[in-house]
Amino acid sequence: RTWHLRGCLLGLQVLAYNRHTYETVAQLLLVTIVPAPGWEPPYQGEFLVGNRNVEELLPAAMQEMFLQAAAGVWERDDLHVINVTSTLDRGGRVPLPIEGCKEGVYVKVGSSGDFSSCLVSATSPQSRFRCSLGEQPLASCYDTFAPHFTVRWCNLTLLQVWPSPTPPGPTWGPGVLEEEGDFQPPTEVPPQDLLPGFLVTLLVPLAVAALLCLLLGHLMCCRREGV
Repeated sequence: RTWHLRGCLLGLQVLAYNRHTYETVAQLLLVTIVPAPGWEPPYQGEFLVGNRNVEELLPAAMQEMFLQAAAGVWERDDLHVINVTSTLDRGGRVPLPIEGCKEGVYVKVGSSGDFSSCLVSATSPQSRFRCSLGEQPLASCYDTFAPHFTVRWCNLTLLQVWPSPTPPGPTWGPGVLEEEGDFQPPTEVPPQDLLPGFLVTLLVPLAVAALLCLLLGHLMCCRREGV
């Protein structure tokens, strides 16, 4: 069985005793498992921000503000931005040249912890049905993105990405010598007479070619009819 312990807090109880007095001492050791640098988080959420352009969310300060707002609905403090994509790159329409009209931005955020109940309820089948009717999805939390970011909750996407298992290493075949082993050459093969095979390979095509030449000569010389 595979255990996914990323982002978890493990408690280990260490017991020790004195050999002379047999007194025991217990101490609780807390171990926090955090993802390694460059590791892709298993829980990812993609938000559609409708009141921003892609260049507005590229600065680190603006991304930090977005992460603080996302932490309110995700209930996690280890969020980080994975990707920022304009809606124009996904078939979106170019906004009208009117003040306040933005192209919209997809912001993908990752975490090592599970999704909150608020995010799960926003992507439930009941919420998708309400979105198909033009209504807002179900949400059991306060929208901490407002008023700086206008998130379109009907376009929220939640993903769980687990790393693929490591493929097994190569297995050594019988041709690899073991440690401190001696090479054992194969036994000698008795000599074989290759002359009959050589003659058959050479003479059979020559005989067939000679017969074809005789047949062709007979047809050309003896079967000619005058005009």
